[in-house]
Amino acid sequence: MTAHKSGDPTTLNRLYGRQSGHKLRPGQQELVDRLLPALCVPEEGDITAESLFGHDHPLHFEIGFGAGEHMAIRADMLPDHGFIGCEPFLNGVVGALGHIRDKSLPNIRLHMGDALSVLNRIPDGSLSFVYLLHPDPWPKARHAKRRMMNKGPVELIARKLKPGGEFRFGTDHPVYLRWALMVMNGHPAFEWLAKEPKDFLTRPGGWPETRYEAKARRQGHEVWYFRYRRI
Repeated sequence: MTAHKSGDPTTLNRLYGRQSGHKLRPGQQELVDRLLPALCVPEEGDITAESLFGHDHPLHFEIGFGAGEHMAIRADMLPDHGFIGCEPFLNGVVGALGHIRDKSLPNIRLHMGDALSVLNRIPDGSLSFVYLLHPDPWPKARHAKRRMMNKGPVELIARKLKPGGEFRFGTDHPVYLRWALMVMNGHPAFEWLAKEPKDFLTRPGGWPETRYEAKARRQGHEVWYFRYRRI
């Protein structure tokens, strides 16, 4: 996920990412045909907890949820919270649909496509949590403008979070780590919730492991966890 076509690396107006992978099996295609339409974020209008779930409650937003395991576990842990997940990759959406079906999760809504287009339609100060976990690193300097961690998206996330809301970011890529620290360092809208190194070297409680994190660890990569509170 991630990105932007203009030459300004501080802004971002669309995500780059694969939209399909291996061919879907019949059972997977049935999830797309039958379950996905019932869970899709509406294409127009403001996006609120009331419009999605029929009542007001804390709202979470995950940018690029991969196969959806983190989102599903969090939604299962917090049944009285609402979750919005955005992912451009069809096979990832199918994975999330499987979790939703298997765990009978009524508190998730999905968007297969650009997270920023959905985020823009959420009223300011509405979100309790935003998650950006193991985004595509785009490690080459010429691709820096494609990273989600850029001034434009971070400012948008800041606007959508309510005061005291939390932005969680995780990566195992050292280039992205350095870039993210540069972007977030001293940001006036956020307080970094780390007091000592173990706070960002150890996965916090209530932060489920994703398959990408597990893969990174199998490959011997260090993984970093960042929690920022909206001031």
